[in-house]
Amino acid sequence: MKVLIAPDSFKESLDAFRVTDALAKGLHEGTAETPEVYCRPLADGGDGLMQVLLNALGGTTITRTVTGPMGTPVKASLGLLDNGATAVVEMAAAAGLSLVSPAERNPLVATTRGVGELIRHALDLKVRRIIVGLGGSATNDGGAGMAQALGVSFLDRQGNSLPPGGAALQDLFRVDCTQLDERLRSVEFIGACDVENRLCGDEGATVIYGPQKALPEESILPLDAALHHYGVIVGEEMGADLLSIAGGGAAGGLGAGLVAFTGATLRSGISLVFDAYGDMEECAQEADIIFSGEGAVDGQTLQGKVVAGVAALASRHKKPLLVFAGRVRGSLEALYSAGVTAVLPIAPGPISAEESMQNAAHYLSAAAKNIGRLFDAMKGRSVHD
Repeated sequence: MKVLIAPDSFKESLDAFRVTDALAKGLHEGTAETPEVYCRPLADGGDGLMQVLLNALGGTTITRTVTGPMGTPVKASLGLLDNGATAVVEMAAAAGLSLVSPAERNPLVATTRGVGELIRHALDLKVRRIIVGLGGSATNDGGAGMAQALGVSFLDRQGNSLPPGGAALQDLFRVDCTQLDERLRSVEFIGACDVENRLCGDEGATVIYGPQKALPEESILPLDAALHHYGVIVGEEMGADLLSIAGGGAAGGLGAGLVAFTGATLRSGISLVFDAYGDMEECAQEADIIFSGEGAVDGQTLQGKVVAGVAALASRHKKPLLVFAGRVRGSLEALYSAGVTAVLPIAPGPISAEESMQNAAHYLSAAAKNIGRLFDAMKGRSVHD
């Protein structure tokens, strides 16, 4: 039996490598035969992208101190691939939700400045390409903080610089790019994202993702309006239609800011990872079955996420796909139509989210072990018949 194990991380619980290991362990425990397992931990542009690319391509990391999402210093790493020619920056490492305690989360004032500082460190290393992972953000500033770190000034009518955060963008009057780092022109930028949301509107960064970052309901429309105002003024200054960019709303609008100030191309994070491994098609073709998974499976799972990419892979090669999930919400019919054979919640019963996250590795192994036992039972029945 050959099995391709290709999961995402379980956010705030296990990274993709530990999810892969737990599934492989359970499968080996559950079946009498020794399955041949292809382990391919995945990421879609959010947390974990750097480590997955380093796993696929090899490379090194360096750590720098940068400005965190709430203005306090944080240590953040960036990866170096291709003998130092390519840098990988995870926005979540400098401006991620995981860096802020629930009580302190406030996307009205959170900043992406640290992302710009990481980019500047990468430029100091004379890289030729920078990949920015767009996911897991605590911010909603349209990338304004990133741009400020790279030399851009955002000014109000009195010529004063705006304070950090998306809410301040409502007072934006003029953008001054005269000090924008000139090195940006000679570097290729790729934004790796897992969503196609625009910067603003009913499906935009603020409306869809603001509540996940503790944005109060009464602040959603004003913050969305501030981002729209920002998108119009920056778009006019940079000669780009920031409001219509698919993926522009990724990471609190950092996708749009990255396009505006670095000339980035936005790409599906999962396709970027598939390309890095280089053998996903071959592994799927060889496999008898594919395992994937992520912490929450819901209506957004098909929007550029890991499971969507693996489902398309399974469909191309006509292989069954089992998706292990920490939590399942809503209808799964769209997933089944996309190529998922079955979604398997791993929790043993009604338990708290805290307990589920603490014991996720055990639950994943137990679920995979049961699948291994099922494989053996089916094989024995077939032989008997």
